[in-house]
Amino acid sequence: MKKLIFLVLFLPYLFSCSRENKYEYEVNPVDVSQNGGVKNSQKTTAEFISIAYADLFGIQIPQSRLVNLSIAYSSFGDQKVIEDRIIRNFINDTLAIIPDSVVINGDTSAFIVKAYKKFFNREPSEFEKYTWKNTIRQDASIKPLMVYYTLMTSDEYRFY
Repeated sequence: MKKLIFLVLFLPYLFSCSRENKYEYEVNPVDVSQNGGVKNSQKTTAEFISIAYADLFGIQIPQSRLVNLSIAYSSFGDQKVIEDRIIRNFINDTLAIIPDSVVINGDTSAFIVKAYKKFFNREPSEFEKYTWKNTIRQDASIKPLMVYYTLMTSDEYRFY
């Protein structure tokens, strides 16, 4: 009788436990860093204004204008608002060098690559190219000025 009770109690335990198979997959390591690397140094006020001016006008900003904009920049509380105003002021200037809409609608991929190299000093990722290309082709009202504004007011443009 004891053996029967032992068998009844031990038998389910014997068949209930089993070892799991361990599988090992050999996977090649993949680097998932951004194309531009890590940009963790924020541009100073003078650098931000000077670089934005040079990007849009192709020349160095006059010293008096840099001083006036730097004073306005540092005296304003919300930095993002003043950055937006400075970029808008530069982009809306008639002397700013901004491509025509024909360029953006002609070879959209080349325009995106040039814009990324100009503003971010890097190549756009495939996803960025795809997204911009689809956005521009789906909405004919998007102009190069709007793309420049978007890139220049992004967080990445503020860092190097």
